[in-house]
Amino acid sequence: MKIGVPKEIKNHEYRVGMVPASVRELTRRNHEVSVETSAGVGIGFSDDDYIAAGATIAASADQVFAEADMIVKVKEPLAVERAKLRSGQVLFTYLHLAPDPEQTADLVKSDSICIAYETVTSNSGQLPLLAPMSEVAGRMSIQAGAHSLEKAQGGRGVLLAGVPGVAPAKVAIIGGGVVGRNAAQMAIGMGAQVTILDNSVDSLRRLDAQFGASAQLVYSTGDSLKEYVLDADLVIGAVLVPGAAAPKLVTKKMIGNMKSGSVVVDVAIDQGGCFETSKATTHQDPTYMVGDVVHYCVANMPGGVARTSSFALNNATLPYIIALAEKGWKAALADDAHLLNGLNVHRGQVTNEAVAKNLNYDFVDPRTLVA
Repeated sequence: MKIGVPKEIKNHEYRVGMVPASVRELTRRNHEVSVETSAGVGIGFSDDDYIAAGATIAASADQVFAEADMIVKVKEPLAVERAKLRSGQVLFTYLHLAPDPEQTADLVKSDSICIAYETVTSNSGQLPLLAPMSEVAGRMSIQAGAHSLEKAQGGRGVLLAGVPGVAPAKVAIIGGGVVGRNAAQMAIGMGAQVTILDNSVDSLRRLDAQFGASAQLVYSTGDSLKEYVLDADLVIGAVLVPGAAAPKLVTKKMIGNMKSGSVVVDVAIDQGGCFETSKATTHQDPTYMVGDVVHYCVANMPGGVARTSSFALNNATLPYIIALAEKGWKAALADDAHLLNGLNVHRGQVTNEAVAKNLNYDFVDPRTLVA
């Protein structure tokens, strides 16, 4: 198979779909890998590093898209990239289609085969290709929140850890999944007063086993959510409904009643965000104010630590890339029901039920396409 790795073009996105070690695993199996020139520069890899791994270097993204049977990326293709997709070509990347009707329409129109990292599942019911970036984003959310709490950034001027004689900041984390657990780990480690809200008692029990008395665990209802959001200095939105748009749990009215200078970090922004006042921002301009509340809503948070993120992502995606290359997309999906769950768009058809429901498309069961 001919595999193409274009350079990411989203604002301040330095990650790369395949690191040289991953390329070598494909080329030693006699697959061809074409990497756009300078694709790995942002994480410290030169074109020569890719050549040494057996790749060929393409002069442009146009060349990569024109020659490849499968495109491997990190972030969703922007409009200029979607225009390069061709009929029958495989796209393997993060897509987050539910809150993005324009991207979905373009992918449907492209007649390509689009497999989304974030909806591939595992035997345990987890999301193995989303997990590494959720771990990174969860940990980064506390760094970003702590910085945003500084007075010069519009925050309350509160040190997350406090100091002897001065209470630490109060951190409320909405959602106890991978993002929430990793955010809590960082916030507890920094000495903050942490509350995690979740509407699954089983999740709360797992969190209790992990954190014990270091975190306050609260069952999430409308009343408890309002209470802890309004009392917090920093609120982390860590909500995920796989494939679907994130629910708007924190209303504009609640934001208006928060403490002056408090901070919200919406890690769910890729799926539309869980704060009613959220809108996607970039690493170049990461925050904005709604009233007196700082909003940090960067849609590609892990891109800020691109080298760590690229390696973590490749560790998870490589087995699937190999399977798709070795077997072809149809056989690979037929052999692995969990990879099949990643199929979001197939040659003009929407094959993810949550995306179809959110964006009013007819849903086509992907199992009928590989039977």
